[in-house]
Amino acid sequence: MTPMPSPLTVAEPYLIQQDWQAYTPEQHAVWAELVSRRMPQLHEHACEEYLDGFQQIGLREDSIPDLAEVNRRLGPRTGWNATPVSGFLPPDAFFEMLGARKFPTTTWLRSRDSLEYTPEPDIFHDVFGHVPMHAHPVFADFLQHYGRVCFGLMHDKEKLEKMGRLFWFTVEFGVIRQKGKIRLYGSGLISSHGESSHLINSFKNGGAKSGAGPEIRDFNLDQVMHQQFLVSEMQKVLYAVESFDQIYEAAQEAERRLAD
Repeated sequence: MTPMPSPLTVAEPYLIQQDWQAYTPEQHAVWAELVSRRMPQLHEHACEEYLDGFQQIGLREDSIPDLAEVNRRLGPRTGWNATPVSGFLPPDAFFEMLGARKFPTTTWLRSRDSLEYTPEPDIFHDVFGHVPMHAHPVFADFLQHYGRVCFGLMHDKEKLEKMGRLFWFTVEFGVIRQKGKIRLYGSGLISSHGESSHLINSFKNGGAKSGAGPEIRDFNLDQVMHQQFLVSEMQKVLYAVESFDQIYEAAQEAERRLAD
């Protein structure tokens, strides 16, 4: 595998500081509304690890996170850091940061007229959706390993696309079976009321066979790495894991296969 550059040589131009004091009362109110819309559903349907992480890193329901405070709690647990960036990163910078246990975090927040959806990730998607899972040791190890593998594949677009599908169906749209039920852990489900309701309502209406929601398949690395998807549509297929060890092992297995 290609060695990771140290320090962050590729990502460094995109790193910024969060000016937490600059957020307005209206922005904090928008955050509070976004969280209040999601938490009742998540308390019932999110995985245990997400809900534990939310508490462990000290996220609040009434104000935008101060990333310095989040990192003060998160760092001692798994070594991860929610690192402010200026916006979308090129792939090599993104993977470099993951490999260094630094999660690229935007600092802007959507406006009130975009509560339901924003095409560009904001601090709500990045922190509320992603960062609580970084407090879980196995998930944290998986995500770092994923970043390091992808950084080493920057020369091979086809292999990188396969790894991108692994990210999509785990980090973004992952579900896990816990106590006989499907629970959410992917940030695209956690942070989106529409996507998660699309899934949850299908439980009550006969699932994908009724046309009510996505098909839930057992996680299969071969299928995941070849599964097509559209960012602009509700997901038609999701892959359920039995544990987070399973996705860490899948990343290691994907590395072995793509090295051949």
